[in-house]
Formats: sequence, C-alpha cells, structure tokens
Amino acid sequence: MKKFNLYLLVITSIGLISLTGCATKAENGALIGAGTGALIGQAIGGDTGSTVIGAGLGAIAGAAIGENEDRKDRQRYAY
Repeated sequence: MKKFNLYLLVITSIGLISLTGCATKAENGALIGAGTGALIGQAIGGDTGSTVIGAGLGAIAGAAIGENEDRKDRQRYAY
C-alpha cells in the first residue's frame, strides 16, 4: 500500500508540474517547493504533521525564490 501511495504522489506531482507551463516563476516555485518540502518533511519526520509543515515551508521558499527571478526578468526586459 505504501508503494502505491508513493507512486500516486509521484504521478500526481509530475502531472501538476507539467500543467504549469503558463504560470509565473513564483507560482512554479511555490508548487515545486511545496512538493519537495512535503517529501523532505515526510522523510525526516515520518508523520502527517511533518509533511504539512514541510510543504508549507517549501511553498513559501519556492515562491520567494520564484518572485525574485520574476523581478530579475522584469528588470532585464524593461525598456
């Protein structure tokens, strides 16, 4: 059952990431950060609370990094 849940999580994550082609870097960063944070939280803590905390922290960090990249792009391509 655990293998099935892991496979389902991986397939769902790949599907969600592939659908973000038109999103900003901040949105992509939040999505990727949340997924990565959830996986790391689960690996470290091994319970639901750790997974949720990891997803939240990952989303915040990913969105911040993506927003910084969006800001650089706006400055680079400004006329």
